[in-house]
Amino acid sequence: MSRRRLSQQQRERIQSIQQRRRDKLAQRIDQVLADDDNSSLLQGRIISQHGANLLVRDSTGRLIKAAARQNIGQPVCGDQVALQVDAEHRNAVISALLARKSVLSRPDFNGHDKPLAANISQLLVVIAPEPEVSEYLIDQYLVAATHIDVNAAIVINKCDLLKNNRAMQDQFERLQSLYSTIGYPVLRTHKGSDSSLQTLSAALQDQTSIFVGQSGVGKSSLIQQLVPDLEIRTGSLSQATGLGRHTTSSTTWYELQCSGALIDSPGIRSFRLSQPTRAMIERGFREIRPYIGHCRFSNCRHQQEPGCAINQARQQGAIQQTRYNNFLHMLGSIKNQRGVR
Repeated sequence: MSRRRLSQQQRERIQSIQQRRRDKLAQRIDQVLADDDNSSLLQGRIISQHGANLLVRDSTGRLIKAAARQNIGQPVCGDQVALQVDAEHRNAVISALLARKSVLSRPDFNGHDKPLAANISQLLVVIAPEPEVSEYLIDQYLVAATHIDVNAAIVINKCDLLKNNRAMQDQFERLQSLYSTIGYPVLRTHKGSDSSLQTLSAALQDQTSIFVGQSGVGKSSLIQQLVPDLEIRTGSLSQATGLGRHTTSSTTWYELQCSGALIDSPGIRSFRLSQPTRAMIERGFREIRPYIGHCRFSNCRHQQEPGCAINQARQQGAIQQTRYNNFLHMLGSIKNQRGVR
């Protein structure tokens, strides 16, 4: 079903309602601070986010409900924050975001950056035999990972579905060969396989990771295997926030047994690059990067222009056709939006 286009009047009404809610929230935050002269300043990490409702774990492991001041930016799961906490440590106000190592964002409906998760160190693109793989989406995620300077890997999940399907086996062997050759780790997993789960756990060790990929590829199933007490943890967080179980709409940080952490975010079920530029896309294709700047013409579109180093590399087999097509598609998609820079 296509998304219904909103009229200007409807958009203005929605914006007005959202502004009233923001103003109301700001008044509540100011009141919390004004009513408590004994409030103290702490540091913590946002481990759960449901809309404007935030749950922070402080350095002692205590869970504290928090609201954020409007002028500090957009706090998200994974953020390290400064907290002003009331005397009973039941409520807090986030007064500052600490410096982020990374932030994964995507554009909202107005084209503005919407952060999804902060301080991740690894992005794992999960694909599966079902639903049908989108190589373009994979490459978008890989460009995003390069742009925010985090590690990236491919996880082929539900590998048991490849049995007795030669065409599908060939497809995924090609994908594994393609991305392995470029330099991306490719892992194979399926439910009930202890060895594949151990391999995945090893890849997550000492990393703060986030799974991305199409809906239905089995990200939730992987998380359940990696976090055996997921239901207990979810129940504890729900009790701490008092919001009930919002497992499908909350972004949550989970500590893993392998000395790593995993952020589960529903916001990455669909994805677009946030404010893409030509330089971002060129840098995001590893095998294309060495040829940038070597074309005969500085404004080369990398198609049929004479002396195009990238097209010549494609013809010689150094760049695979599917990756070349996706590269051109991404460049073309920003021409109409902002102009290629």
